[in-house]
Amino acid sequence: MNLLSLFEKKQSKARALIALSAPGQPVWTPRNYQALARAGFEKNVVAYRCIRLVAEAAASAPLCIVEDGAVMEEHPLALLLRHPNPEQSGAALLESIYGFLQTAGNAYIEAAELDGEVRELYALRPDRMKALIGASGWAEGWEYSVAGRKTQFRARGDGFSPVLQLKLFHPSNDHYGLSPLEAASGAVDLHNSALAWNKALLDNAARPSGALVYKGPDGAENLTAEQFERLKEELTDAYSGAQNAGRPLVLDGGLDWRSMSMTARDMDFIEAKNGAAREIALAFGVPPMLLGIPGDNTYANYREANLAFWKQTVLPLVKKTAASLSTWLAPKAGGAIIECDAGRLEALSADRDAQWARVSAAAFLTDSEKRRLLGLPGGGFDE
Repeated sequence: MNLLSLFEKKQSKARALIALSAPGQPVWTPRNYQALARAGFEKNVVAYRCIRLVAEAAASAPLCIVEDGAVMEEHPLALLLRHPNPEQSGAALLESIYGFLQTAGNAYIEAAELDGEVRELYALRPDRMKALIGASGWAEGWEYSVAGRKTQFRARGDGFSPVLQLKLFHPSNDHYGLSPLEAASGAVDLHNSALAWNKALLDNAARPSGALVYKGPDGAENLTAEQFERLKEELTDAYSGAQNAGRPLVLDGGLDWRSMSMTARDMDFIEAKNGAAREIALAFGVPPMLLGIPGDNTYANYREANLAFWKQTVLPLVKKTAASLSTWLAPKAGGAIIECDAGRLEALSADRDAQWARVSAAAFLTDSEKRRLLGLPGGGFDE
């Protein structure tokens, strides 16, 4: 036997090429996380509600620990997920993780160990993390920076990494994910601009602008510079602002007020605002009906929209996260795996009832086969 074969490791040939692009260099998150978070989550009501809706719904989906086909309620991993650290419950930790994924496209979880066992889990801010790229071109560690202080996390000799990165798919980046908020950033800017336009309209007497037309006597058709400045000052002080909305305009001789009604262009602008809101919801996978956005009739009713939200957005996210957590923590948990217990979700109760009815009506199945199809204990195929 060739002695070198004892040290050979399986490795993708394509992955090794990435090392040629930036060998051994840190890779920074290619986005301005702070600007996205401010413009989207902090200042845009549609994006804020989408992120909260996805994060809270996903965090409410129960996770269970399965070992040898049985659900283990008192498994150490189950206790860790219920009480991950002294400051957060399991639901609060998961909500932070899902919120970071929706905002940054990346989420990082730190495992605190004691005597070789994972005792606590913490969610780390994604904008403070950067990948440390090794000779293979892939992240071999992470650096976390806060207020000028830095700490590094690297995999130990047994291969366990103290930090797990969860990321959404990014077609043009090898190390970081693409967030729904970044994909919707154009629609967020448009929606915020529409809100600023509405605020400016409110500050200008809460109605479309108009024109003051001066009709002076012959030879004095125009206002003097002094008269013009005085008129402008009086209009600003006495008639602008929300507190002056609806206040009657008192005009001197020769002045005529001509109000401008809402034009077709203004109406298009309002529709553009609603269209931007629908695009934001689309990026996050939230049916606009759940947000009360006008003009969306994709689903027949609220119940149908909510079911689609859970099946198309929440469950895939939860199952992907559970699989990543399971792969990361399984070596520390004796091979137990983490799964999403979709059978306990109230939002899917109508689907479960329909499935139970179909299986129960199948006379060609035995009782044990029916139990197996429904995921109940004691199910199996009769001999």
